[in-house]
Amino acid sequence: MEKKILIINANYYQDISDRLVAGATNYLKENGIDYKVINVPGALEISSAINSIISNNTLNDNDIGFIAIGCVVRGETSHYDIVANESAAGLTQLSISKNIIVTNSILTVENKQQALDRSLDDTTNKGYHAAYACNLLLDIKNGKF
Repeated sequence: MEKKILIINANYYQDISDRLVAGATNYLKENGIDYKVINVPGALEISSAINSIISNNTLNDNDIGFIAIGCVVRGETSHYDIVANESAAGLTQLSISKNIIVTNSILTVENKQQALDRSLDDTTNKGYHAAYACNLLLDIKNGKF
């Protein structure tokens, strides 16, 4: 099995998402896993992008995993709650209904400092954690546990 991880990167907060992508790709490089980064405008577009990819995919779905990356910072309106909840729900629904591996590294934070703290250049980076989880779940899906 040749694993391939597709990182769907919502680059609305590009400085944060770039750091999360770096964390994810660091893990994938350390483990010799092929990957590609696909950029979308925001967190709500990630589920649509994944759905489009799997609908047009000719590769074996058992070998492909997805990492959702982005950042949602609370503002003064209820928009934060909608984006945080709906992006997570969309990823869960896709994972279950399409039997695909999707891990979530969309940070939902109160302020930008919290996002910076969760996207450091080390193994505490939430992108790094999402890549680890995606790799592990692909192994489980393929009977390697």
